[in-house]
Amino acid sequence: MDVKRIIIDTDIGSDPDDSVALALAMRSPELQIEGITTVYGDVDLRARLAKKMLRLGEKADIPIYTGISPSLLRNREVWWGGHEGEGVLEGGEPTESAGHAVDFIIEKIMNNPGQITVIAIGPLANVAAALIREPAIATNVKQILMMGGVTRLGKGGASLPVLEHNIKCDPEAASVVFASGAPIVMVGLDVTMHVNIHRSEVQQLSRSTSPLNQAVSEMLGRWLDICQRDFTAMHDPIAVSYLLDDAVLQTERMNVTVEYDLRHPSGMTVAVPSETGNVQVCLGVNSERFIRLLMERLLGNE
Repeated sequence: MDVKRIIIDTDIGSDPDDSVALALAMRSPELQIEGITTVYGDVDLRARLAKKMLRLGEKADIPIYTGISPSLLRNREVWWGGHEGEGVLEGGEPTESAGHAVDFIIEKIMNNPGQITVIAIGPLANVAAALIREPAIATNVKQILMMGGVTRLGKGGASLPVLEHNIKCDPEAASVVFASGAPIVMVGLDVTMHVNIHRSEVQQLSRSTSPLNQAVSEMLGRWLDICQRDFTAMHDPIAVSYLLDDAVLQTERMNVTVEYDLRHPSGMTVAVPSETGNVQVCLGVNSERFIRLLMERLLGNE
């Protein structure tokens, strides 16, 4: 089996899709998680939540590194702050950080050229700062697999939002990453808005004997109640699935730039098809295949 070495850079909390993505990665033997880095907002709290998820998944030996809290160049209000870890964190749990996220990203990639994939499922301040400090990351990283952006070029594109959360929270950081020349896979709203997990599947997870699945189902159930609906999009787990099943997502090579001036809407991702572009943009998704993969990995033989 070809084992893929990954770093997961995450704003885990609030919307539980980061937690589901982490659970999926832990339950996928072809992925070797080298470390978890936290970004955006309360990075210490995010580290505590990530550590709790690792313990529940019996992967507590994976190191966690706290990263950059604000956006790269300007402060913005943290979206949905205050819901992080509800139903999972018990309070009083210490922050465990093996060091700074940016240092870890640089050292791991530069010491292992061509071997490390960064799965970036939050705003991109950590990844951008690493590229600014060490531009050679762009040629030494295997790829940057990000959940972020929207092109509106895929199926139903006209109905999609103009902006996507991870990019609009830190458009300058996103611009640095896209312009770096690093090989990038962009998993954006073009595909993620077409894939939902429903309350019935959350209930399946709640009946699992696995503490990890029970925690995931608790967070998903609370999120559905907060949003007052019976389904939620699986944005971040779909990015992880790119490394697990090449039939889930279909891509097209493009050049991508980010609009980041002070006029609204700041954070637009502008994509132009190009045979020489450094970004593989996901425009098609097999939603049924993804949900089947997710549930099979989480539930195993249960």
